[in-house]
Amino acid sequence: MAQNIGQRLERLRSRRHGTDRTTVLSEDARRAVFASAVNRETWQDRATGQHTRWVLGAMQAVDPDYTRVSMETGNRVANQLRTRLEANGRKPEFRLQGSVPLDIHIRGVSDVDLLALDSYLTFDPRGGLALVNGYGPASVPTSINVLSALRQESEEALRAAFPAAKVDTAGSKAIKIHGGSLARPVDVVPSHWHDTIDYQRSREDADRAVTILDKSAPRTLDNMPFKHIQLIKARCHGTGGSLRKSIRLCKNVKAELEADGRAVSLSSFDIASIMYDADGAALARGQYFELAILAETQRHLDYLWNNKDHARQLWVPDGTRRIFDSEEKFDGLLALSTELDDLTREVWKEQNPYANTASGMLPSYRSSLSQVTIR
Repeated sequence: MAQNIGQRLERLRSRRHGTDRTTVLSEDARRAVFASAVNRETWQDRATGQHTRWVLGAMQAVDPDYTRVSMETGNRVANQLRTRLEANGRKPEFRLQGSVPLDIHIRGVSDVDLLALDSYLTFDPRGGLALVNGYGPASVPTSINVLSALRQESEEALRAAFPAAKVDTAGSKAIKIHGGSLARPVDVVPSHWHDTIDYQRSREDADRAVTILDKSAPRTLDNMPFKHIQLIKARCHGTGGSLRKSIRLCKNVKAELEADGRAVSLSSFDIASIMYDADGAALARGQYFELAILAETQRHLDYLWNNKDHARQLWVPDGTRRIFDSEEKFDGLLALSTELDDLTREVWKEQNPYANTASGMLPSYRSSLSQVTIR
């Protein structure tokens, strides 16, 4: 990162303002993005060192106006889908999931994940409500049949609602739509609810599973998007907001590596799950010493790389699978960890310009950075 920090600062600014993705926007949205891009953000005028400035910027939330537009676009697509699917006799629900509602997205122009939930419902027969026959007779159609039909109807509805937009149906789980009159790209995920044992007891959406279709198999998959959101939010609150900053930092590092042509085999969900298990007390120091977030992020990734047996035992927050469920993901961990090592060294040098770098090691760098106040 030392050799191209100027380029990386420019790419960070471009990601945050959305000028890196204007080809997927409507003309009006494109003009709005370029108009906003002239504004400087606070992080751009903080710290004298370029690596330090990049870290500060990489941790910050995207401007709320960009996030608002993303969510409004998702809701606009939902409203258009609702009208057309209801005309076909369906009674769908729509929910936003993923990085945007969780506020860990790193792009001004982010893809919005929209769940299109059919009224078809499955449930765990061991749950309390099921045991008292609270669901009535089981449905005759299968999830695969229901979701396959919902997907086809959704594809047709999107083309009819947004004739000038590009509707990409190649994905196995989501229908991607962008351009035309849309201010943001939207990924529509045909799905339905699955009532778990916990949900039948609590009636809280966080305990409710979502069944989605993988049309390439075909097969269905269950996940817990609202449990994930609930748990990340709660852990982040306990760190004074530092967990989200750490996740954004990692995601921006991944974006830089990919911009340099290096693959990072970790998803946004994987990265959030990895940092969920970091030392909360160490992250919480970031409320007062922002570079403590960098220090703990580097320490945690380094520890997992050097203790793979421990890493293999870690579960994603919602408990649906292990984080490192394939050995390939350790390649992604190594790429992130190595880059964070280099970044920590460069930031330490900027904060200690007259020190002998040969005399220090990463643990001492972390300790030093965890006590630095950035104005």
